[in-house]
Amino acid sequence: MNPFQIIFTPAGAAELARMPKELQLQILGEFRGLPRQVVGTQPADFGKLERGGRTLHRFRVGDYRVYFERHELGVLVHRILSRHTLKDFLFRSGLKASEDEVLQQNPKFWEMIEAARAPARG
Repeated sequence: MNPFQIIFTPAGAAELARMPKELQLQILGEFRGLPRQVVGTQPADFGKLERGGRTLHRFRVGDYRVYFERHELGVLVHRILSRHTLKDFLFRSGLKASEDEVLQQNPKFWEMIEAARAPARG
């Protein structure tokens, strides 16, 4: 088996860096079993968001959601968002659906994912 890499976009890396060290270690520690799950054809333990032929997966770690996609070297982590941020978004949008369904249909979410590829500012 080839080495498995966890690659962060600039935004994903910046979000991880802003967290307390203990939380960073907890999130990174949760990735230990990830290679076997991600390499499978359908990672059933993750949320799934699809749009325009693109698939993102959501991995829950405590109060955080890690949004990633498969990459030829492993996984590419786009964003690490607080669950509370997403609940606020769902409440403000007034939509009564699952978290994944709402995000999958929202163009602002996909814009945020695309923006994660750009170098972090500030």
